[in-house]
Amino acid sequence: MASKINEAHEHIAKAEKNLKTSMTKWKPDFDSAASEYAKAAVCFKNAKQFEQAKDAYLKEAEYHTENKALFHAAKAIEQAGMMMKDLKKMPEAIQYIEKASMIYVENGTPDTAAMALDRAGKLIEPVSLEKAVDLYQQAAGVFENEDRLRQSAELLGKASRLLVRLRRLDEAATALQKEKNMYKDIENYPTCFKKTTAQVLVHLHRNDFVAADKCVRESYSLPGYSGSEDCVAMETLLQGYDEQDEDQVHRVCNSALLKYMDNDYAKLAISLKVPGGGAKKKTAKPPQGGAGAPAASAEDDDDYEGGLC
Repeated sequence: MASKINEAHEHIAKAEKNLKTSMTKWKPDFDSAASEYAKAAVCFKNAKQFEQAKDAYLKEAEYHTENKALFHAAKAIEQAGMMMKDLKKMPEAIQYIEKASMIYVENGTPDTAAMALDRAGKLIEPVSLEKAVDLYQQAAGVFENEDRLRQSAELLGKASRLLVRLRRLDEAATALQKEKNMYKDIENYPTCFKKTTAQVLVHLHRNDFVAADKCVRESYSLPGYSGSEDCVAMETLLQGYDEQDEDQVHRVCNSALLKYMDNDYAKLAISLKVPGGGAKKKTAKPPQGGAGAPAASAEDDDDYEGGLC
């Protein structure tokens, strides 16, 4: 470890030498200085001296910037962020990665910016779901601006799920609609079906039956949706919800189709309650042959034929 630290300081000394000017050297050699700081950063990193590694990466970025090498500057700043991650300083780590992503965009490499933001979102999720949502939405916006709709929709999907987990259901509903529209634009209709189901669950948890019903009706225009397993399940769910039939709602929400959705939506399904609802129950019949016992109507038999729902 000591040898790596010494090696790092040797690279820093070389970098400082490259920055000096003289009568015969009018301009600092920023490129060489950046290279030496990059080597120093790696040495510090290998020696587990993450704070010093971060400082070296920032120096590397500074001299790449002086040399107009913005892509390499952004890479160095992103690495500085990773050093903060290793130090368990997640807010600082995310700040550096966000800064790097902005430089990537300025440099004309938006894909790299979006991927950096995606990585940052994954890093911060265990610490702050709210910040992860923000990062995924930023990344989705970058991809959307580049007409990379599939990648944008995937990142919006991550944000939507976290919004559900945070119970920010109004925002989740908006994000899901945007996500679904993107999948429709790229003609990924089976995924649109799944997003419709997610929308229905979110809207019912918002106590907005009208919005849930509208999502299903609008999806009839999607090729293959009408009559599909997803469509039938949602029609059955909405009917049960509207009629306050808890048995029917429970049966749909605990079906394999919904239980094997992404975990956050599956939890919405199994926790869905019908406001004021009650399970349909078969009316108890009086003892056979009892005096004055009314005969069961044919209508009653038809309603509950086959037992309880």
